Amino acid sequence: MEVSRISPEGQETEIRALYQQLLDGWNKRSADAMAEPFAEDGELIGFDGSQVIGKTEIVAHLQPIFADHPTPVYVGKVRNVRFLGPEVAVLRAIAGMVPRGQSDIDPKLNTHHTLVTVKREGKWYIELFQNTPAQFHGRPELVQKMTEELQQLL
Repeated sequence: MEVSRISPEGQETEIRALYQQLLDGWNKRSADAMAEPFAEDGELIGFDGSQVIGKTEIVAHLQPIFADHPTPVYVGKVRNVRFLGPEVAVLRAIAGMVPRGQSDIDPKLNTHHTLVTVKREGKWYIELFQNTPAQFHGRPELVQKMTEELQQLL
């Protein structure tokens, strides 16, 4: 195994950049750009529970979504990056969405994002992206707290 010459902080920065690249691809409504940071065999689990495996399939899944829906814009905040080994890390984030033509986050679209990232041949890739709705059923104060935290990013 090759020992990385990049500091843990530098590697964390690279992983955070993968997450931002993912969000930027969504916000540009570009299936190719959103799929770019995934490993060839990477997996996406969408907000609605859709499961898509493989970069080519991710692009095919996203293209009609962008073509047929006015997708909201993501605003995300990384909570933490945790290394499980020298070439595997998990990124946890919260995200909100601003519907097109509006200026505020729709709390019904708040979500937890989880990325499992792997380093292959010196480069980090997304192996798994999971998008889990954050509705906190029966606890509206938690929805409000998350929404307020994300609104600070606007």
